[in-house]
Amino acid sequence: MKYNIEKINPIGRLLAEVVEEALKTKGEKEGLIGDVEMALRESMLKIGNSALQCFLENADGEAEAEIECACGGKLKYQRRREATIWSVFDKVVYKRAYYAGCTCGQGCAPVDRRYGIEPGKVTAGLARLIAISGIKEAFDAGRKCLQEYLLFEVSGNTVRAETQKMGELQRQADADLVKEMQKEASLQKREQSQPSAPDILYGSLDAAKVRIEPRNEKEKAVENRETWRDLKVGCWFEAEIVPHRQQSVRQKDKTQREGVVLRAKNQQYFCDIDKAEQFGKLLWATGCAVGADRVRILVFICDGAVWIWNLIAHYFPNAIQIVDWYHAADRLERIAEEAFANFDERQAWLKRVTEDLWQGKVELVIEDCRTLAKKSNLAKQSLSYYGNNIERMRYAQFRTSGFMIGSGIIESGCKQIVTQRLKLPGAQWSLDGAILIAKARAAWMSGNWQKLVSARSLLSLAA
Repeated sequence: MKYNIEKINPIGRLLAEVVEEALKTKGEKEGLIGDVEMALRESMLKIGNSALQCFLENADGEAEAEIECACGGKLKYQRRREATIWSVFDKVVYKRAYYAGCTCGQGCAPVDRRYGIEPGKVTAGLARLIAISGIKEAFDAGRKCLQEYLLFEVSGNTVRAETQKMGELQRQADADLVKEMQKEASLQKREQSQPSAPDILYGSLDAAKVRIEPRNEKEKAVENRETWRDLKVGCWFEAEIVPHRQQSVRQKDKTQREGVVLRAKNQQYFCDIDKAEQFGKLLWATGCAVGADRVRILVFICDGAVWIWNLIAHYFPNAIQIVDWYHAADRLERIAEEAFANFDERQAWLKRVTEDLWQGKVELVIEDCRTLAKKSNLAKQSLSYYGNNIERMRYAQFRTSGFMIGSGIIESGCKQIVTQRLKLPGAQWSLDGAILIAKARAAWMSGNWQKLVSARSLLSLAA
């Protein structure tokens, strides 16, 4: 949005004079810059409050004798009726033309309808700021930070409500997408439009535990009433080469061994607490949205969980499947720890078998595990792990093809969505609350926050 600087500059000079007078009145001849900044912020808050009031009160123009009601009847002008909203400029009280008298019994204020205002409620502009604090911090901690940013107080319950409202909008968007991608007509229309799709697309799935506190009285009566549920997380992303000048020390070490280092870009996260069957529908729908069914090469990098590979095989049977290299290599380290008391023997075995795995010689890795099976339970258990994933561990072949082999992007996603927000100290969630906060946070991480903000702006209009 562009503004007339010639009109704004005189306002700025006048505000500077007001603040200077206020500081002198306070007895501060040479206030520090922080004092000046706070004084300016407080003044601008009051100016914004007054300006928003004037804007809304002047938006009516001349009142008409009657207007059409949403039901098709007629509404008659009553008076300029007072309303209150909570905005980024604190509580704003304004008067606007109000109409009533229709047989349906509903009244109407055209200004409220035009700007998506719901009297007595938080505005969409304030809601977006409140919800950002709610997806990043505990609700009470977010409330305290908001007070510093906004210079007025917002309750913890308001932070919770507005954040969950964003999550509900994302949940509805997910449900609409799933429903749409189940329709043959929608898929055919999409094929005809031929939206662009990347040449190579990656997908990754994982899950993390969330503590759920039952809410109904019967569940609360049970002695051990807390439960842990899997929040399933998925991510679609592309890959790009990391330029040498941007590489970290660790990445430069990887370059020497692997020749090239890739990083993820254009990440799109999705999540839910649901059965694998239902989550699979979301996997398919979000995949269609990013063109996963039309890319030349689709690659999934995941850990060894059976439910994950079952979903991938069902919805994207032609995808290349890769078990995350770091999971596979870490298991060898744990086997070595368990099987060898002597450090030198342990390191020698680990170096040799890790190199076999790096070269994709999984059969040799299995033989080594079989040799240790009698003195290592983990080696015995790993026979099926490596055996079931032989073709998913052809790492030399995958590297030659230029594919990523690590699922760090989904590990990071789980940490950002679950560990950093849903697993804060003392955090306990209702099932619905955990899902909504997770979905709102996933939207933020995916760069889709503005879509939720736009949808939030339309809520009162649709009501």
